[in-house]
Amino acid sequence: MSPKLWTKPSPGEPDIELFARRADFDAALAQFAAPGRTAVVMTMGALHDGHAALIRAARARVGAKGLVTVTVFVNPLQFGAGEDLDRYPRTLDADLEVAAAAGADIVFAPSAEEVYGSGEPRIRMSAGAMGEGYEGATRPGHFDGVLTVVAKLLHLTRPDVAFFGEKDAQQLVLVRRMVRDLDFPVEIVGVPTVREGDGLALSSRNRYLSARERDTALALSRALFAGRDAGLAAARSAGVTGAAGAAEATGGGDTDGLVQVGSPAAVRAAARAVLAEAARLEPPLVLDYLDVIDPESFTEAPGDHTGEAVLAVAAKVGSTRLIDNIRLWFGAGR
Repeated sequence: MSPKLWTKPSPGEPDIELFARRADFDAALAQFAAPGRTAVVMTMGALHDGHAALIRAARARVGAKGLVTVTVFVNPLQFGAGEDLDRYPRTLDADLEVAAAAGADIVFAPSAEEVYGSGEPRIRMSAGAMGEGYEGATRPGHFDGVLTVVAKLLHLTRPDVAFFGEKDAQQLVLVRRMVRDLDFPVEIVGVPTVREGDGLALSSRNRYLSARERDTALALSRALFAGRDAGLAAARSAGVTGAAGAAEATGGGDTDGLVQVGSPAAVRAAARAVLAEAARLEPPLVLDYLDVIDPESFTEAPGDHTGEAVLAVAAKVGSTRLIDNIRLWFGAGR
């Protein structure tokens, strides 16, 4: 590969290569010949343990002789007017340490000019109706920008498999749909959400929270777990096989995510009760949405929904907007 652009901060730390130019990155890829053994983790930087879990999953999948690339690119197309593009954390040196320790081989950190040329692309991906609700309703055009950059980076990195976090549930659904509909030759793998010990889902935006705001933000995960527990109780009352003992871990990382429950109405009501209390805190939690969602269409799950669903929430605490979700299974047959 071409000479390293990054010097390890101290002897003995894992090796990694950094590329900022497409031509240099292409030259590095050209020297790697192991079909079926390349993986990519796409990030906007400010890496944390959640990103590290993605990288570790990629390394486990491709093996010691495979190639794991991490992209670090703050994509301007997915930020709307008044959003935090300018203040989004950029911590490349720290990101390289996280990526190296988690097992990445290469970090590709291009500029906007390297990705899009001299201006914004005239042709973009469209998320369609699946991208208009929930996150798309709050952030119009957001998913068009996400899918455009994901498509670009899949072409540039040429992976066999790409890893995305389940915390961004709607994004994961849309990326999978794009890959399926447009026949991208890549497998998309979702990795469970990683949480702090108190349940807060890891996010690059958590660093914006003051101590008091963080206390309020814990209501997001509490609401999800309260909804899950109410669903478990409803499932047990209805005699749903397999519901007992299905509780999901609240700290350190989710389990496989699918918890067998019953009654979407009970799930919603219990979660909303927690959020209503948080709205009276100081600072308050300002709810954007909470819903039980059919992951196939990413629309509201009906009251008689059976099969997999996502209990998703989005809210603001102070000036920071946060999202979270857990996966559920309604009815028998899991």
